[in-house]
Amino acid sequence: MPARDPLSVVFAALADPTRRAILTHLQHGPATAGDVAAPFAMSRSAVSQHLRVLEDAGLIERTVTAQWRTCVLRTEPLDEVATWVDTHRRLWDERFDLLDERLRTRRGEADHA
Repeated sequence: MPARDPLSVVFAALADPTRRAILTHLQHGPATAGDVAAPFAMSRSAVSQHLRVLEDAGLIERTVTAQWRTCVLRTEPLDEVATWVDTHRRLWDERFDLLDERLRTRRGEADHA
């Protein structure tokens, strides 16, 4: 059973290139579902499934006004992903810096032996 914690759901949504392209499109502002679907060589039903995944991950919000379905980008989940990535990048950078220092020390010891 796949993980359902919010961060895992967002990463799973971002794993698909079509969904990332949809998010890029929505960076320019709200768009109708038809506008979102237009650039893709797939059925509207397939695009709708991608929109559902993005909505479930909290990355977009869909509203209905009369016959129009509008999609809006929500950045809060992306902020959470960026925070997670930055935290882990810092931890790994620290570990690599320590490893680098240890290797330099060992090389120096080997050169003096």
